[in-house]
Amino acid sequence: MVRRALTAAALSSVAFLAAPLPAHAATLEQRLAALSSFTQPTASSAAGWRSAWQNQQAWADYAFDWSTDLCSSSPDQPLGFDFRMPCRRHDFGYRNYKAVSRFPANKEHVDDAFYFDMRQVCAGYSGVGKSTCDGIAWTYYQAVKQFGALNVTQAQLERIRRASERAVLDAQS
Repeated sequence: MVRRALTAAALSSVAFLAAPLPAHAATLEQRLAALSSFTQPTASSAAGWRSAWQNQQAWADYAFDWSTDLCSSSPDQPLGFDFRMPCRRHDFGYRNYKAVSRFPANKEHVDDAFYFDMRQVCAGYSGVGKSTCDGIAWTYYQAVKQFGALNVTQAQLERIRRASERAVLDAQS
């Protein structure tokens, strides 16, 4: 009987040691500090976010939402310009600031970071390619500035695209 009790105690100790330790949730202040550092329109912020995105498990205590629909209803790679990573970081900012009820106060810098990231993509091009990329980036930026967090219709996106094309043509002449 004593042997059975010791065996049961030993097995329950082994089971306890094998079970994952409970996570220690980050405080709201810690989450906000990390969100701020990951959503600024700077190269260091973009690099920090990309590193975190590539190692999401290291940020598990922060309970971040890493999900994305990329560029929503707009092309992720318009005319071959790859805006997937900028769209991922933008979704990250929107989703996580909404989750902590701080979205309105942070939307502007998240949108500015999106435009920064797209301009970084465009910097890899020259001549007409760069101008075209910059024009598309401006269009996407204007769309999120004006309609971010809303359901945007295709007609609204088309109106912004036409206005952006006019602005690019005006700037070139």
